[in-house]
Amino acid sequence: MANRVGLRREDKNEWERRVALTPGDVAALTANEVEVHVERFDRRAFPDDDYAAAGAALVDDVRSSEVVLGIKEIPPSWFREGGAYMFFSHTIKGQPHNMEMLRSLVEKRCTLLDYEIVTDDKGARLIFFGRHAGLAGMIDTLWTLGRRLEVLGHSTALRDIQPAHTYADLAAAEAAVAAAGRRLAAEGVPESLRPLVIGFAGYGNVSHGARHIFDLVPHVEVDPGDLATFVEQNRDLADRLVKVVYREEHLVRHAEQGRPFDLQDYYANGGDYVSIFEPQLELLSVLVNCIYWDERYPKLADAGQLRALFAADALPRLTVVGDISCDVDGALACTVRDTEPGDPVYVYDPLSGDAPSGFTGPGLAVMAVSNLPCELPREASETFSTAVAPFIPALATADFSSTLERAGLPGPIERSVILWHGQFTPRYRYMSDYLRSGPAATGDPQRSL
Repeated sequence: MANRVGLRREDKNEWERRVALTPGDVAALTANEVEVHVERFDRRAFPDDDYAAAGAALVDDVRSSEVVLGIKEIPPSWFREGGAYMFFSHTIKGQPHNMEMLRSLVEKRCTLLDYEIVTDDKGARLIFFGRHAGLAGMIDTLWTLGRRLEVLGHSTALRDIQPAHTYADLAAAEAAVAAAGRRLAAEGVPESLRPLVIGFAGYGNVSHGARHIFDLVPHVEVDPGDLATFVEQNRDLADRLVKVVYREEHLVRHAEQGRPFDLQDYYANGGDYVSIFEPQLELLSVLVNCIYWDERYPKLADAGQLRALFAADALPRLTVVGDISCDVDGALACTVRDTEPGDPVYVYDPLSGDAPSGFTGPGLAVMAVSNLPCELPREASETFSTAVAPFIPALATADFSSTLERAGLPGPIERSVILWHGQFTPRYRYMSDYLRSGPAATGDPQRSL
């Protein structure tokens, strides 16, 4: 018997309007006799009527579906005994806030598939929102910069940029950023801020999205190794911003002096490396963090480095951090908490540790929204659904009552299975320790770069 595929409403917070499958992709699936049930939900980016027109059955509860698709974490009490669920569980690093949910899945003998670990044979991710996190994150970072500069007494064209979620669509946001860039070039960067340097840590999907938005603004790109000299020689650069992109070799070196940097060795033995990023903090006006990080790797900026930067007599250049990766107490000590679109920014004081919401106070303005793609719900959902939809027929015909090996799942989906009937699959057995103790470092740093 074919499996019904259920599309769950998103209820983690009021901002979440994304979907795993768009009406257009549902129409293609139902035309091929895949049965799709969709929970009624008036906040979804696509109206219920569009799903009904696509051939889906509108229901109040999809828990009876053999396979349920969602986006964000699901409340622990929602799962049914023996159910199968596919969503971003945010559990593979032992995230403490999701261990109750993981425990519930185990106790109810559920099957858990996670989009984050749907990979090809070479380990590359196939389903992700990274680019849209970068797009929304850079829009919000430029908005944050404009607001923070106003508080510091500098009125710039960036003040006209608004948060990503306030625009009708991505095209409207892009037009607003481009217009602000043109005005900034005409009016000039305030003299005391020149040159205004934006640094991007990372170069993968998230960074590509962020740089797509930034590239709408007039700018010049500088290599990290040349930045100190460039800043010193271009104190009068008024009509353009400065972009610098950091790769791993710009962030760390081997602890053994003189040993050349080796990317694969760094991935495998991150603990053998030390950060060399601190001098760059003195040159940047804005740091946009787009890197994957876990405890095996050096921090970009620890608390001591940020204290030293702000303990000097003069205010540092560094004004804003857009932490798109948003690892709390992770790569950046200033990311002391994550935020949401309704309260997206706080000012972190490295000297006191205070981090009040808003744009005022001593320190760094930090934009740390943890679910940035929800600010561009239609575009993010369309790209995501295009990646997910080809796997749905296999999920609809898989034998979830059998063993994992005999279920008939394609390789990328089989690799995404964390739990099968409540048991951790071999590559994720380490996660059983999380239910007994705290997290241990794991993961692949190439995933999110």
